[in-house]
Formats: sequence, C-alpha cells, structure tokens
Amino acid sequence: MTADLSQIVKAYDIRGVVPDQWDETLAELFGAAFVRVTDADAIVVGHDMRPSSPGLASAFARGAARLGADVTLIGLCSTDQLYFASGSLGLPGAMFTASHNPAQYNGIKMCRAGAAPVGQDTGLADIRALAEEWSEKGAPEAATTPGTVTERDTLQDYAAHLKGLVDLTGIRPLKVVVDAGNGMGGHTVPTVFEGLPLDTVPMYFELDGTFPNHEANPLDPKNIVDLQARVREEGADLGLAFDGDADRCFVVDERGEPVSPSAITALVAARELAKHPGGTIIHNLITSWSVPEVVREQGGEAVRTRVGHSFIKEEMAKTGAIFGGEHSAHYYFRDFWNADTGMLAALHVLAALGGQQGTLSELVAAYDRYASSGEINSTVTDQAASTARVRAAYEGGDGITLDELDGLTVTAADWWFNLRASNTEPLLRLNVEARDEATVARVRDEVLALVRATD
Repeated sequence: MTADLSQIVKAYDIRGVVPDQWDETLAELFGAAFVRVTDADAIVVGHDMRPSSPGLASAFARGAARLGADVTLIGLCSTDQLYFASGSLGLPGAMFTASHNPAQYNGIKMCRAGAAPVGQDTGLADIRALAEEWSEKGAPEAATTPGTVTERDTLQDYAAHLKGLVDLTGIRPLKVVVDAGNGMGGHTVPTVFEGLPLDTVPMYFELDGTFPNHEANPLDPKNIVDLQARVREEGADLGLAFDGDADRCFVVDERGEPVSPSAITALVAARELAKHPGGTIIHNLITSWSVPEVVREQGGEAVRTRVGHSFIKEEMAKTGAIFGGEHSAHYYFRDFWNADTGMLAALHVLAALGGQQGTLSELVAAYDRYASSGEINSTVTDQAASTARVRAAYEGGDGITLDELDGLTVTAADWWFNLRASNTEPLLRLNVEARDEATVARVRDEVLALVRATD
C-alpha cells in the first residue's frame, strides 16, 4: 500500500489500527528501514499477545533479513524483556505492542543496541521517511547475502537478571494479588516470582489481546477496581497491576487503595541511594514534590526533566543517574540499561515491604506527603490560546514562579500545577499538587475555568 505514516508514527514509536492504518506489508518495510537507519547487522524482535502481533513481527523480521541483518526472534515477551534482550545481547531491538491501547491497535517500540531509545530526532523520522519512500517506489534491493532468522527464549535469563538485582530471599512471606489484564504480565510474572516467598493470587493471566475483562491500562481507575476488591477479599498484603506490555506496574496497598507512582518513585529512589550513596535520581516535572525531597534527604541529587521516556533516558545517560521515575508508573534503572521496567520496581516494593513488619500503607506514608489532582484532560480548540490565558492570569503573582520546561508550570509556596498540550490529540493535561485537598480543589477549579473559558 502507499502509506501516509504521519498518523501512526508518534514521537517515540509507531502505533495505529491494524490493518486500517498499517499492515504486514508496511511492517516489512519498517524492518528494512530500521536496519538501514541503525546500520545493524543483527537485531532482536519480540511481540505481545495481540492477535496481529506474531504476523507483524515476522514481517518486520523478513524486511530486516532481506537487507542482510541476522534476526533473533524471542517470541512472546514483555517490553522490558525485549529491552533486556537488547541490553544483554548488545543488539538493536523492536517490540510489537500497542501497550495499553485497545485491541484493534498495534505498534512498534524500537531501540538501539543496549536498549538506547529511538526517538523522533534519533532515527524515528528517518525510519518513517524510508518506509514512505519504499511504499511509494517499491521495496529496496535485497542484500547479496540475506540475513538469518533464528528463535531464542530469553524469559529465564530475564527473570534471573531481575532477581539478581533485588534480594528477596530473606523477606517475610507476602500475599500478593496480581492483575495482568490479559497482557504480558501473565507471561512474565510466574517465572519472575518462581521460588520467592510469595503467595501469588493471579487475575486475568490468560494471554488475550482482545482484553475480555478490562482494558490493560491501570492508569484509568476503572481498570483496577477488580484488583482492589480482590486484595480486600483475600486479605492480601498488596496488589500489583501491569499494563498490556507489562513495562509499567501499578500498586495498591492492603486496603485496596492505589499507591501514587510518585510514592513508589521516592521509595525505590531511597533504596537505590542506599546502594549508591550520593547518586543522581531523575524525575519528570509532574512527579510529586515528595520525590526530590526524599532524594535530598537521602543524600542524593534530584534532576527534573520533561515527560517522556526518551528525555528520561537521555538525562540518565548524561548524568549517570542510578534511577528515574515518572508519574505514569514508568521506572528506569541504570542496572537495566537505563530502560524502564515495572517488574523491577515491583520487586523493590516487595523487598521493602517484606523486609519489615508494617503494612504497605504505613510504609509508603513517608513517601506520600501531598494532595494531588491526578491528570485531568480538557479538549480545547486552541491549545496555545488556552495556555496563554492561564499564563496571563498567574504571571507576576506574588511569590509565583513560571517555567516552560514542558508546557507551563506555575509554582507557589503551597502548590504547583503543570499544564501540557498533548502531542497527538487536541487536549490540555492538567496536574495540580498542594499541601492539602482544599487547596488542590481551589487551584484545579481556577485553572480549568481559564482553560475551558472559550471551549
């Protein structure tokens, strides 16, 4: 097909409806383009449980092999398992998944050798341009010697690597409910948790890319309702929810209450700083004030970045940071090639909880110090005009500072908010944090009134 890829090539990956927006023919061209742009003579490819994933992954492999690259297919895997393969094998990688998106979607997350990100300015735009050119003019000429395609299972090695980074052998027994959402957590959790002192209660471990129980997006509160109820019903110590490709992990405490990803970031940061005193911790600008506070208290250096995995990974590489966290429950580790892995973060939570006698709610209280609104989306016709209206209302206010590292951040003594435009939709995203709920509500309502004034 002749392709207009502008709608499916996002800032950090490829994502769209199959076969309406892209198909195996295009996947094969993407495979060839990926090899050409990365100048790779060998790559690794994995996929999730979506019905279209095996075919797309195979087509991508054919395109790569056609240009002479040897392809290692690792089959069903989580995205962080693909990053493990890329890091441990020293190969560029491609993961076929649409993460938490609905069943009709699929996509590709790509990385260079060592799980280094491929973003818009680091190869993705070039891959898109080549795929579009070849879609219009015909596939590139095949290499004189085509590459090979072989299969390899990396699950056991992935699990062993993670368990080598966090010692859980001495923890007290814990009962944990895990909601895999019919996604790849159902594939990885049994192997990673094997041999640990955990009584695991599985929910929706059956791999099913049609998501018959709920969307595999734990960021939406309605998708963790079943987990919350089951934790209370079982009298479990905690609950874990993974998204579709299992690179993000969300936590609920023994009461079934969600634990803020910022609190998890602060907890893991404290643990990593105990191993690496004085280390650098990366956090995006929407994480809680708690995160840099805890980092400083533990003797570390906190570095604030834009939202998005390529920015976090770039800053980690530049600073040699030991850990990074985002409000969306992406957690990045130097010991994991600066890549994000929700599973490793989950092991840290289990180790911290099992290493003492208190409940999870008691444990995280020290890391969850402020009230917050969560992310609130507003559909607007003119993002820039709405943002300018908000800026004008707060600029010059007594004791107020503004910055535009990523969108508009307004900070006062007792509260802050960030207003960011979506890259792909006509939305403005608002996050508010304050020292109490009443202040959160007041600031939230003030800003939303300005944002939505003409929409």
